[in-house]
Amino acid sequence: MTSEITLFVNPTAGRGRGAAAARPAARVLRDAGFRVRTVVGTDAEDAASRAKEAVAAGTAALVAVGGDGLLSLALGAVAGTRTPLGVIAVGSGNDFGRSLGLPVRAPAEAAAVIARALREDTHHAVDLGRVAGRWYGTVLATGFDSRVNDRGNRMRLPLGRFRYDLAILAELAAFRPTPYRLRLDDGPVREIEATLVAVGNSTSYGGGMRICADARLDDGLLDITVVGPCSRATLLKVFPRVYRGTHLTHPVVTSYRAGRVELDAAGLTGYADGEPLGPLPLTATAHPAALRLLAPPRKTARD
Repeated sequence: MTSEITLFVNPTAGRGRGAAAARPAARVLRDAGFRVRTVVGTDAEDAASRAKEAVAAGTAALVAVGGDGLLSLALGAVAGTRTPLGVIAVGSGNDFGRSLGLPVRAPAEAAAVIARALREDTHHAVDLGRVAGRWYGTVLATGFDSRVNDRGNRMRLPLGRFRYDLAILAELAAFRPTPYRLRLDDGPVREIEATLVAVGNSTSYGGGMRICADARLDDGLLDITVVGPCSRATLLKVFPRVYRGTHLTHPVVTSYRAGRVELDAAGLTGYADGEPLGPLPLTATAHPAALRLLAPPRKTARD
């Protein structure tokens, strides 16, 4: 282990905020006495390879500077290792950073949190989900929300949660419930109709939509939110409540917790950390304490 910090940077995150954020972050870390090396890949595959090489070489920490997409690549490098992860959330959604209570779009402040955590050895363990051979920190989306992701990814503007909101409105025109096959842990297969099924390691996706509002990052479980079949009018009533997390009490919404979730439905793509995984069926599993996070001590477990 060395005193070198590796900044893992997405230069295009948040319309260039990733590249701009790397400079004040690096300055804060150098002022704290760390040597800083910056890694920028030519594409996602190259970036992931470079991050893994830095971890294998014994970097003191991998610091992801970007949004949830870059975070997904960073998790692939550090999950299950002793190398801690720092998060400088400067992307469009930043849902993992929000769930952790970390500074968002404040790179110098986030870097100061990381430097202090390294000095005081206050990294702590958090859970991750795993699906289709990939680690994820936020939410696995399927159903109406994954269709919204499909549409949102085709839209260039606007940015952040507003693009997601517009994609939702557009998808309402083709709205329909989907037949699912759902299995939790070793329980029976349930055949249900649902508007969506979301499997959360943490609380939110889509730039602050708290779809799995009760999810915790150190309980060793995934939170499953099922929005049952409903009308467009009902969905429009439920939708604004997702940002506050109060939708979980609505009669069409059911919540579960499990360590393993099997999902199957025709014609749906799964997304985790906002990144496409491919078509269902998919199986998501919870992995307790899979990540060492650089953050101040905080209480996250359920009482």
